[in-house]
Amino acid sequence: MPEMLHEVAHVLEHGFLDTLKLLPFLFLAYFLMELLEHKAGERVENIVQKSGRIGPLWGAALGLLPQCGFSTAAAGFYAGGVITTGTLLAVFLATSDEMLAVFIGRRISPWVILAVLAIKLVTAAAVGFAADALLHRRKSNAHVAELCRKEGCHCEQGVLRSALRHTWRVGVFVLLINLTLEALFAFVALESIVAFVQSVPFLGILVSALIGLVPSCAASVAIATLYAEGVLSIGALLAGLLPGAGAGLLVLLRTHRNKREALLLIAVLFAVGVAVGALAEFLGLDTLLQR
Repeated sequence: MPEMLHEVAHVLEHGFLDTLKLLPFLFLAYFLMELLEHKAGERVENIVQKSGRIGPLWGAALGLLPQCGFSTAAAGFYAGGVITTGTLLAVFLATSDEMLAVFIGRRISPWVILAVLAIKLVTAAAVGFAADALLHRRKSNAHVAELCRKEGCHCEQGVLRSALRHTWRVGVFVLLINLTLEALFAFVALESIVAFVQSVPFLGILVSALIGLVPSCAASVAIATLYAEGVLSIGALLAGLLPGAGAGLLVLLRTHRNKREALLLIAVLFAVGVAVGALAEFLGLDTLLQR
C-alpha cells in the first residue's frame, strides 16, 4: 500500500510539474496568435471568400495560420455557399488547431515544425484543387448568415484575456494527458503497448487518424503531445493532424443540409490523413528529420 501511494504521488508530481513548465510557452504562443488574429482575422476571411479559382491555395496557406476557429468560419462559409468544396477541404487539411502551440511549448525542433507545416500545405492545396476539378468548383446550396459568429469562433474579449483563456483550456488538456502518460509509465508497461502498436502495420496511423476526427482541440493537443513524448511517429502525427479540423467538423455536421455529403467530406479527410501518414512511414521521415 505505501508503495502504491508513493507511485500515485510520483505520478501527480511529475504530471503537474511537466504541465507547469509548459504553461509560460503556451501563453506566449497564444498571446502572439491572438495579436495576429485581432490584427488580421477579418482580412484573412475576406481573402478566402474572394479567392475564386485559387481558393484551395489561399485556403491551404491561410489555414496554416494559428487563428482561433478559422476552420469553423470556413465551415460557415461553405454552409452559406460562399466557398467551394475544394477550398473547404484545403482549410480543414491545413488547420493544425493547437499543434503549433504545443510544439512551441515542448520546444520541438523548428525543422520538424516547418516540415509538418509544409506537408500539410502541399497536401491541402493538392486535395483542394483535385476536389474542385472533379466537382467543377461546386459550392454548398445552403444559406447560413453569420454562422461562424453564432458558433462563437471569434475571440472578442481582448488579447490578454483570450490568451489566458486558451492557455488555461489547453493546459488542462495537457495536464490530463501528462497524468495519463505518467500513470501508464508507472503502472502499465507502456513501452510494450507502444511496441505492439508500432509492430502492427498502419495501426498507429489508423488510431491517430480516428483521434484527429474528434471535433475538439483536445484531439490535436493529444496527438501533438504524444508525438513530443515519442509515443507517435511522424506518420501517425500527420495522419491525426490532417483530418483534425477541430470544431469546424462539428459546425459542418450541424449546418450542412446534406448530411450524407458532410459525412463523405469527413471520410475524405480521414482517407487523406491515412494515405499521407502511410507515405511518411514508408519514406522514413522520422529518420530524415531526426527529432
